[in-house]
Amino acid sequence: MYKGSSIGVVVPAYNEEKFIAEVVETMPIFVDRIYAVNDASIDNTAKILASIVDDRLTIISHKKRGGAGAAMLSGYKRACEEKMDVIAIMAGDGQMDPAILHKILDPVVDGKADYSKGNRLSGWSNSRGMPLVRLFGNNLLTFVIKIASGYWHISDPLNGYTAVTRNALDSIDLDRVELGYAFETDLLIKLNAANARAANVVMSSRYGDEKSKINLGNFIVYTSWVIVRDYVWRLWTKYSGSRSESMLRGEREVC
Repeated sequence: MYKGSSIGVVVPAYNEEKFIAEVVETMPIFVDRIYAVNDASIDNTAKILASIVDDRLTIISHKKRGGAGAAMLSGYKRACEEKMDVIAIMAGDGQMDPAILHKILDPVVDGKADYSKGNRLSGWSNSRGMPLVRLFGNNLLTFVIKIASGYWHISDPLNGYTAVTRNALDSIDLDRVELGYAFETDLLIKLNAANARAANVVMSSRYGDEKSKINLGNFIVYTSWVIVRDYVWRLWTKYSGSRSESMLRGEREVC
């Protein structure tokens, strides 16, 4: 446990044979459960996960690739079932430093936020390791997603290093969250509609030999559609006067 809260960490992985072992094996000792989600990898990711000896590790295997969001949602749901108080995301590609996990968790476990996320855009010293094209895109999307989400203080919205309370996840319908790379954007906007408090955590960018699996053209087109759709939905949900619990949670609790 960490500061009296049980901690689950979801590790989504697709073809991460080079990095997955290090990510799991360097997980901080205060983490109670590790949910490694193998999203139908076609390399040795499954074999490597199976070889890791750690009582905290639960391996969730997808028979068919569902996308980055689908992998994270599988981990969220299992962590909710096992009543983890706080659930973090730490990607299987090694970009998220386990040594700073406590910083990501602190705003949430200290009761200052329901959802916290890393921010690599707080200054050049933190973002200088980021490829210039990605840096430009992240800054542009930060502005657009501030408008769409209503979280004007949140930057670097595509940063997946996050922590969230089980109660916050219980306030939305996880079965309605995007399954692909628009996952973070969609989740952020849905959390705002549920009046969840969000916090930035300053961190440095961390890049190595990993290669992005995002098709940039498809990502821009689809994420743009998600942002516009969710912006309209959020305004209607929060301010139309016809908001209902079913719009946020669906017909049943997920967590």
